[in-house]
Order: sequence, then structure tokens, then C-alpha cells
Amino acid sequence: MKRQSQQVFQFKITLNEIAPTIWRRIQVPGNYSFWDLHVAIQDAMGWLDYHLHEFELKHPDGHTIVRIGIPDEESAWSRETLAGWRVPIADYFTEANRTASYTYDFGDTWVHQIEFEGIESRSPQKEYPRCIGGERACPPEDVGGDGGYESFLEIIRDPEHEEHERMLTWVGGEFDPESFDPQEVTFDDPRERWDLSFGE
Repeated sequence: MKRQSQQVFQFKITLNEIAPTIWRRIQVPGNYSFWDLHVAIQDAMGWLDYHLHEFELKHPDGHTIVRIGIPDEESAWSRETLAGWRVPIADYFTEANRTASYTYDFGDTWVHQIEFEGIESRSPQKEYPRCIGGERACPPEDVGGDGGYESFLEIIRDPEHEEHERMLTWVGGEFDPESFDPQEVTFDDPRERWDLSFGE
């Protein structure tokens, strides 16, 4: 079991190419790995972790770009990727190294901008990770990227569109793109998610 960190890292996550902006602000334990951060981003955004992901950011030496996610050594086209569960976020996010990109679903290609906003002391009265801010609903999974999402919104806003009923049924009956409440966010245990994804 991981030792509880007395530091808390704060991040703002913004989904690129969508207007009005979809964003979240989260706080996570300072001893988190990139896998743990991935799970927290998925839960805060509202994604369902159905697809691959990758972080891309500068190495603290300032000279190289590092990719962190799920290595795929069996694929001929894969590029070097560090295993997220082996890399602490504290080794990379510093005062001088504040930004990263996070791509989820290499088909729809949802690219998020991550901004490291700083470190504070852990409060014994609060549970971490926690979502402390954000706006607007996450797009549905497999909607077709930002272009597909724009088309989806146009269809569900037009009751006369021939695809209106089918799209509403597909998304579960209703969808409010403006709806988001940070207090309704729940976070999974990253270790349990790892076991679910990779455990035998």
C-alpha cells in the first residue's frame, strides 16, 4: 500500500478544440503515478476508460519529449512509451515544467491540455483525489472526435432532424452539454482500475 503523501498537486485539464470550453480542476496526492493521474482525469472528465491514452511532456532536463502511458511492445508502429504506473508525477511536474498534453482514444483523438497549478499541503478534513471545479459535460464516448461531437449536438438540438431520436436513444435518452457539478464526481481506486485492466 502506498504511503500517504502530505503533498497535493493541483491540475487544470482543458479539452482542446471544443467551444465553449470543457474543463476540470482536480487535486491529487503528490505520490501519484501517471497511471493514477490518468484514472483521476478519466473520472473527473466523465470518460469511461474504454480506449488507450498517452501523456506527452518535456523531460525535466528540458531537452527531450517523453511519452507516458501503456507500452505496446508487440506493435510494429508503436513508439517508445514509459509505463505510467512506474512513473511518479512528482518527477516531472515542477515549477519549471508545468504543462503536458493528455490524449485519450487514438481514434476520436481527444487531446487535453494539462496545466500544473502548484502544490499545497494535504488537509486531513478532505479526501483525495477531488474535483474542485469545472464546466460543461464531457462528450459521449465514440461520438467521433470534436467534429462528430459538433454534429451530435446539432442533431439532438433539432427535433425535426431525421437522426434526432436515434441519437437520443444512443446517448441514453438525454444529454445536456452545459451540465456539470464537481460535487457529483466520484473517483475510482487506481489500483483496482489497473487490476481490472491488466490483472490476470
